[in-house]
Amino acid sequence: MSAQPDAQSCTQPGCTGTVADGYCDVCGMAAAPGAAAAAASATSSPTSPGVVPVAVAASDGATCTQPGCSGTIADGYCDTCGMAAAPGASASVAAAVGESQPLSGGEVSVATSASKVQSAAIGSARARGTSSTRRTRAGSQRMRAARLGAGLTVVPPAPPVDASLAINPDPQVPEDKRSCSKCGTKIGRSRDGQPGRTEGFCPQCGQEFSFSPKLRPGDVVGGQYEMVGAIAHGGLGWIYLAKDRNVSNRWVVLKGLLNSGDPDALAAAIAEQQFLAQVEHPLIVEIYNFVTHEGAGYIVMEYVGGKSLKQILKARMSANKGVYDALPVDQALAYLLEVLPAFQYLHDLGLVYCDFKPDNLIQVGDAVKLIDLGGVRRIDDEESAIYGTVGYQAPEVAEVGPSVASDIYTIGRTLVVLCMEFRGYQGTYLHTLPPPVTTPLFARYDSLYWLIAKCCAADPGDRFASADELRTQLLGVLREVVASRTQGTALTSAASLLFEPPVTSTSALEWSQLPALREDTTDDQHAWLATIGSDDPAQRLEDLEDAPESSAEVWLARAHAALELREPARARGYAADLLAEDPWEWRALWVDGLAALQLEDWDTAKASFNAVYQQVPGELAPKLALAVACERGQQGDVAEGLYATCAATDANYVAPAAFGMARVRARRHDMTGAIAALDQVPSTSRGFPESRQLRADVLLSGGSGDLALLDQAMGSIGSVPLDPRTRETYTVKILAQALDVVLAGNGRPDARVGEHPATEAGLREGLERSYRALARDAADVKARIELVNQANAVRMWTLT
Repeated sequence: MSAQPDAQSCTQPGCTGTVADGYCDVCGMAAAPGAAAAAASATSSPTSPGVVPVAVAASDGATCTQPGCSGTIADGYCDTCGMAAAPGASASVAAAVGESQPLSGGEVSVATSASKVQSAAIGSARARGTSSTRRTRAGSQRMRAARLGAGLTVVPPAPPVDASLAINPDPQVPEDKRSCSKCGTKIGRSRDGQPGRTEGFCPQCGQEFSFSPKLRPGDVVGGQYEMVGAIAHGGLGWIYLAKDRNVSNRWVVLKGLLNSGDPDALAAAIAEQQFLAQVEHPLIVEIYNFVTHEGAGYIVMEYVGGKSLKQILKARMSANKGVYDALPVDQALAYLLEVLPAFQYLHDLGLVYCDFKPDNLIQVGDAVKLIDLGGVRRIDDEESAIYGTVGYQAPEVAEVGPSVASDIYTIGRTLVVLCMEFRGYQGTYLHTLPPPVTTPLFARYDSLYWLIAKCCAADPGDRFASADELRTQLLGVLREVVASRTQGTALTSAASLLFEPPVTSTSALEWSQLPALREDTTDDQHAWLATIGSDDPAQRLEDLEDAPESSAEVWLARAHAALELREPARARGYAADLLAEDPWEWRALWVDGLAALQLEDWDTAKASFNAVYQQVPGELAPKLALAVACERGQQGDVAEGLYATCAATDANYVAPAAFGMARVRARRHDMTGAIAALDQVPSTSRGFPESRQLRADVLLSGGSGDLALLDQAMGSIGSVPLDPRTRETYTVKILAQALDVVLAGNGRPDARVGEHPATEAGLREGLERSYRALARDAADVKARIELVNQANAVRMWTLT
């Protein structure tokens, strides 16, 4: 009979009990699956030779294993990035070198192919036999990516702030900041040389006020939190710093909840706010507790030692001698890109933040955290007080209350304040934006303007529908902003959630070659649409008319089939039907624009694609489509700017956008600009050979009298593989122009055109050879005779 294993420690977080008879003697939870077997194995049989038990559990206090994260594991999750501990944390893995080992139940592990190959010694294996196996070099930092900026830009880290240095040594509220919390009347002001009262009642509405700290250093609140001092004054009174006696004297912050002598009102207020303790997200300040002290209620939350965006802006202004110094646009976008998942988390819980502004986002190191949850409320709450800040709050909140749309509004207004000195945002432009023509920031970054304009639309229905939707477009705008300031950004590409990449790399760009809409897999009829597979658009359209339901994807599929049948009017009809069902469905306008291109109705195409661009300002596909419509609709300057944005931002768009820029510039006889555009087409693109031919055409069109340009043209066609006939045709054109230059007396003795000396004899010889090569490949006798005659006419005649 085998020996009974020793009792094992309970694996439940925070439990100190031991497992007896399969259950913990303290918490009563069952032992973790496989724990008994592991215990028996540990006591009854030795470890097999070559087998090393590797514990992969990430216990509380362990360092997070996520790349670039410096957090620690608490209750199975990282306290910084929020990621769970490594999978299989409760198991133990036995791994043998070079062979499979038996597992429980007779299973045999399958060795990977790499495990069958001998490996060179590295790391601790190579260090054996030396005095130490400790790493002596930190290693490259390239694997540690900063969280802020999504790898596109760099945001300077903010050093953590020592909690003791955050204490206000003289906690007073300046008189010019004293206003009634209820009606906004100025209170507590000086009169006749006497300082203003710090406590009293508002003469306008009778609301009691107090600007004196209620808690003093040394006070103990709730029998647990020892006051250290006041930090700042907020809308609900003073905010205090304290030490939590029950949890290792950790720093906490206490914020006033309600100053009322009515115990019932205080209890109700605390009950209304208890849901905040359920908010757990690594980007949101954590709420620990709710306590009362001498008739006042307080929220107890984690201390976040960093700098708010408002403090960062103030520091920049101070360093700039009092002149407002906005954040670089890419950094402002990076901050909001990072915090948007926190908003989506709150919205998914049915909560709205209500009062977002630069004061409420703290940067610590290269991470951010959303603070001040005092204004958070349930979306369906129609009774609680609404908190907001003038200049940031959406116009409809006063009448219909806060919503996801009003949170989106505050994010947009915050972005403007971070990016520029937004004069009048609490007055002239209280609920509007300054016009782009008078605002350099908006004039320079068109996509940024439309992103903010959609966030801050007057009608809540016109704003982004969710924080995730906003984040997708904000990331696209960030890529554009970085690309406009950083050479070489377009060497990378980013997959769009809404559009396929362009399918063409040639100079011709028709409606069918523009990026296609990606399928919406969440559409009710997506599964049914997968059964429609006819290659014949007429048959496909007939099948689509019998759809079980006319969902958005069905309407779009019908419209696309009509476009394939060259029936643009029918396609526009389907788009109109879709818009009738959902006036916010921008994909219908995309189809309408494609139909307008077929009809060569450039004005309608421009209007449709411009509307799509404004709805999804972070996407490149609408910009490319709008550029095509503007180019053909006699707005070349607009088209050129849009093409330039596409070419600079994404590798997938470089070729079609570069060809477009070249066309626009060539039409206005900007040979240098056209060549520069064509030179952007990378050699790895399928359109590279055509770009070299077009480059030669541009040089030929402006190369009269300049042998150097003609030499460049010859170099262009010589740099790519071309079929013999095309190559010889270009050679004839180039050498013929060069011969005219030499015969006019404008040649140079040392000049060359490709491999040919730029002399009459050298150029005639090259021309004759090319004509004869073309003659050999001519399709009919007549063409062959004509080419031979041209060869004879151009050859150098001698007396011999």
